[in-house]
Amino acid sequence: MKRQRFAIYSFLLCLLVTVLPADEPLPVRMGCGRMTFDTVPGWGLRPDGRSALGPTHGGVVIDKSGNIYTSAEKGVVVFSPDGKVIHEYLGADYSNLHDIEIRDEKGGEFIYGARNNDAEGIKFNVKSGEIVLRLPFPEESGLGLKRFSPTAITVAPNGDIYLSNGYGSNHIFRFDKHGKYLGHFGTKGNGLKQFNTAHGMTLDTRYLPPRLLICDRNHQPKGRLLHYSLEGEFIDEVITGLGMPTSVSIQGDFVSVPDLHGRLVILDKSNTIMAVLGHNSDPSKRVNYNVPQADWKEGVFSGTHGSYWDQAGNLYVQDWNVDGRIMKLVRVTGVASDE
Repeated sequence: MKRQRFAIYSFLLCLLVTVLPADEPLPVRMGCGRMTFDTVPGWGLRPDGRSALGPTHGGVVIDKSGNIYTSAEKGVVVFSPDGKVIHEYLGADYSNLHDIEIRDEKGGEFIYGARNNDAEGIKFNVKSGEIVLRLPFPEESGLGLKRFSPTAITVAPNGDIYLSNGYGSNHIFRFDKHGKYLGHFGTKGNGLKQFNTAHGMTLDTRYLPPRLLICDRNHQPKGRLLHYSLEGEFIDEVITGLGMPTSVSIQGDFVSVPDLHGRLVILDKSNTIMAVLGHNSDPSKRVNYNVPQADWKEGVFSGTHGSYWDQAGNLYVQDWNVDGRIMKLVRVTGVASDE
């Protein structure tokens, strides 16, 4: 009888071992060589398995403690490295942050944000949440724009702030650290020195002196990245032939470039493509905001919009998505380089 019970228990245990992994997604490996990553299934989801974010059309940054901030329609949600929500900045002041950057300054760490639907840039203290600076359209520019819809923001070493009107005129406005208007550059078009949706931007610290790295998302015939000096002078076309590059994030010599076509491209210092992550082979699911959580596939993106590196070289990637998707990609060490 005991032997019979043991056999039944063993059989049931085997069933559990067989069934449980099928119920939960397994990590997916992507990339190659030095840029190989494993996904972390379920990272950033609530205990009930649902997204903690709501609709996402924003960016990702990480503070000195390693906490991950991602902007969503409802505000900014802060995760611990293991994917638990530890804080939220909600309400009208923090909603619709299309792009965010973080800086450690005198007085603490601050998040800078471009609010496309609210026609302003902002700066707030990450500890207190206090808004310490607002950047509305600078009337003193003399442009008299009908639409001010900022899509990207970045900050120079001296504190100058650059705010891109990517969904409007495609001018990039420069302010000093106190918010005083200093000038602007760029025009809309498909010429070499023009922007057709200056969508994303960051400070490219791979070079000395540092320069602006700008995503020209809708440039025809293909999306591209550009370098401009901090004075607003064209330097060069960094890379073309991309899909719809939405933002850029730097770590050391490497750049992660989310592409709205459902992939993330990684470049080295020579701006050569090292790896392509999460490519979506289904045309109906690329550049598609309306992919519900029930249709998400592990290791496959639908509209990558923001990304950021942590100190260990892991990546956090946000999809432009109706249900709010953020993913953690863990860098795999010990993989043979393809160099």
